[in-house]
Amino acid sequence: MEEIVTKGLQGTIEIPGDKSISHRSVMFGAIAQGQTTIRGFLPGDDCLSTISCFQKLGVDIQMIDDQTVMVNGRGLEGLQEPVDLLDVGNSGTTIRLLMGILANTSFHSSLIGDESIAKRPMKRVTNPLREMSVHIDGRDEGNFTPLVIRGGKTTGIHYHSPVASAQVKSAILLAGLQAEGTTSVTEPAKSRDHTERMLQAFGVNVAVDGLTVSIEGGQTLKGTHIDVPGDISSAAFFLVAGAIIPNSRILLKKVGMNPTRTGILDVLKAMGAQLTYLNMKENEAEPFSDIEVNTSSLKGIEISGKLIPRLIDEIPIIALAATQAEGVTIIKDAAELKVKETNRIDTVVNELRKMGATIEATEDGMIIKGKTPLHGAEVSSHGDHRIGMMLAIASYIAQGETTIHQKEAVSVSYPQFFAHVDQLKKR
Repeated sequence: MEEIVTKGLQGTIEIPGDKSISHRSVMFGAIAQGQTTIRGFLPGDDCLSTISCFQKLGVDIQMIDDQTVMVNGRGLEGLQEPVDLLDVGNSGTTIRLLMGILANTSFHSSLIGDESIAKRPMKRVTNPLREMSVHIDGRDEGNFTPLVIRGGKTTGIHYHSPVASAQVKSAILLAGLQAEGTTSVTEPAKSRDHTERMLQAFGVNVAVDGLTVSIEGGQTLKGTHIDVPGDISSAAFFLVAGAIIPNSRILLKKVGMNPTRTGILDVLKAMGAQLTYLNMKENEAEPFSDIEVNTSSLKGIEISGKLIPRLIDEIPIIALAATQAEGVTIIKDAAELKVKETNRIDTVVNELRKMGATIEATEDGMIIKGKTPLHGAEVSSHGDHRIGMMLAIASYIAQGETTIHQKEAVSVSYPQFFAHVDQLKKR
């Protein structure tokens, strides 16, 4: 097939605020004493669900503008029993971390979410919380929403998590804030550490020893100021676009460089991507940098092991990059993809196959053969924001027209995504 010639994507964009940090800044501000100001907040659907839930718990939260939020914290003891259901929408982070916070309340709360949340496993959180004396009921013995929680006096535990999950770790640590004794979580690999970093910013003592994180009960949070850097998971789509689309040069401003999240950069470097880091700020609570990417010649690699938790959300766009790399890319140890917004192993494979990719699913990942020209097709995000954005980038290098169904799902994490693509097209 004849190679497609595009005019490339060129220009500078500011990546929207980090979703994980935006969630936590609202949550921690809500249970802190005093006021918390958040700048660089991500006004995506998921983070707005977090605001809505805490407003129902009696917290005064105001959107000063589309990226600035003021939270007037009530402290853990100041949360009020919600009159209405706590609807987390599509947000796994909201529901799992919220369960940890509600563990310390004396009242009754009911949690629901959308159709995707209803399929996502919750026992990974409800089981350890029950070990801490939290009363939780729900569908399939507490594995699926709707969930009902009545908190109370919690007791500290040392939990050995079977999965490296920041959501599981965070829920247990948050339950441990007012628990009797010490609460510790040991993981099989290090998951993202935004919770540990932010708790310290709110004045909480957190001990980190290798793969174990511990917190003493009886601590309170104090309101603070949070600057949210750009989300590297959102930046990943433009990092890959800049590398695989001919005649491209993209500068991404103030991208979060938390080392538990930068697996995507390690992978792209290993594949041969031309990345340059500018204006690096390493001494911040959450480090950040500008990143420039240029069109590159990529090669296939193996992605596995301890690297996976550092890039689990970026695997859909990495798979697209692999279709344009010389040789074979193998992704394994990523069974966690099956319990995301969709089964991302099957969804990525099926949708990219429609566009001509040579890709197959395995039990814990996928195998992709490149370099393969893609063609236009009728595809769907299946309501998964990261699949939608990956398919949008794929459509730009595909021969012929591509129709993406449910592309509105991208508003969960990147409301400006399509506007930013258009901006780079126009130069």
